[in-house]
Amino acid sequence: MFTENFLFGGATAAHQCEGAWDVDGKGQTMADLLPATIRQQYTFSDPDAFFTKKFDHYPSHHGVDFYHRYKEDIRLMKEMGFTCFRLSLSWARIYPTGEEEEPLEQGLQFYDDVFDELLANGIEPVVTLSHFDTPLQLVTKYNGWADKHLISCFEKLCRTVFERYKNKVKIWLTFNEVNGVQKLFVCNGTRLKEGQNPEEVGYQVHHNMCVAGATAVKLCHEIIPDAVIGCMVQYSPVYPFSNHPEDVLEALRYERDRELFSLDLQVKGEYPFYTKRLFDQLDVRLDIAESEMSLLKDNPVDFISFSYYMSLSWGRPDLAETVPGNVMAGLKNSNLKSTEWGWQIDPQGLRYACNRLYELYGKPLFIVENGIGVDEKLENGTVEDDYRIEYLRDHLIQLDEAIKDGIPVMGYCMWSPMDIVSNSTGEMRKRYGFIYVDLDDDGNGTMDRYRKKSFNWFKKVTETKGASLYE
Repeated sequence: MFTENFLFGGATAAHQCEGAWDVDGKGQTMADLLPATIRQQYTFSDPDAFFTKKFDHYPSHHGVDFYHRYKEDIRLMKEMGFTCFRLSLSWARIYPTGEEEEPLEQGLQFYDDVFDELLANGIEPVVTLSHFDTPLQLVTKYNGWADKHLISCFEKLCRTVFERYKNKVKIWLTFNEVNGVQKLFVCNGTRLKEGQNPEEVGYQVHHNMCVAGATAVKLCHEIIPDAVIGCMVQYSPVYPFSNHPEDVLEALRYERDRELFSLDLQVKGEYPFYTKRLFDQLDVRLDIAESEMSLLKDNPVDFISFSYYMSLSWGRPDLAETVPGNVMAGLKNSNLKSTEWGWQIDPQGLRYACNRLYELYGKPLFIVENGIGVDEKLENGTVEDDYRIEYLRDHLIQLDEAIKDGIPVMGYCMWSPMDIVSNSTGEMRKRYGFIYVDLDDDGNGTMDRYRKKSFNWFKKVTETKGASLYE
């Protein structure tokens, strides 16, 4: 059973749901250049195509029209018993290019209206400051987060929104899945120049964003002393593929290099001991100022939030086929089932993840993304998504076990309350929501909302504080 103050809710990102990409003065972001279902074929092989090629359809331009339908969506969230809603700010809706001296009032007012609507319905806003949608001018002019100039631009955004919303928002997150940015250049808008070491550029991007995150923590504590602010990482526990010592060491290395080093920087304010050898092996030389490390050391995050979709297995790569995942791939685990997109399903891995992170860092945890993407069809005004109910029930039971283990967990946000555009594939058919949105991969549909079977199931979970999970 979950406590009375445990937060139940759902999570979205501005560029995946808001739409209204050029409304009320909003500027373009990197996300507005990403096409629909064909984006994956360019993401790693030819990312320059996003800047040079004209595509037929850009799903971020319409999202699922949350910008105009937020009141309807929030009413549905209230009906489900949400006590929190994680959303992100569109940076370019507030500072269209990222470099204006003054913010755009229309953008600030939009979020005022959304927060007011949430609070009027008893729903706590959980706000991500930046979720994969850097203003396009900061991308094209400075090469995104590879340039430290973006730290001061981000500081200006943070100061503006903390001052504006200090009486409305008490839970903040810095950057979405920041530990993946050194691999996902498309998400942060960085372009590699000929001859550059991609590992060096990636880790520099990560460093710059963590410094900006520490700046946000410092400002938040100064401006909203009764608020809390956390980091947000992608976390998948990494299991050794076998008990062979080499597999155990490879799994340890994989988890450290891809996930844990980022948390050490944001929670402990230091690079862990193993990164010296890692950076030497990768020929990585970072531009790090002493003042930046002091800032990180003096301004650790208050809590750790993370996305959990799967566990990963790792070891000698010739032992098994590689399966896809969220940011990171892994070796196929024959003990687990997979979604139709190849993401392996491991509810017990969530309990393990909570134990692992709390054991290492001792900070409260917040699961801010968890869910299953399925190709679904609307029939008779609903979707009989028993598979989603099974997935979420199994994960929530394991989360309950983690809390019984003694781990302080602030809340749980399912990804996503309504179907939204998939960030990784640009698809609508990869549906995660409790609410079906009438929209296809080509942008056709009414965008009308329909309750799935899981909608009423989750409503009962929130009403009973989880007791119904065990019925």
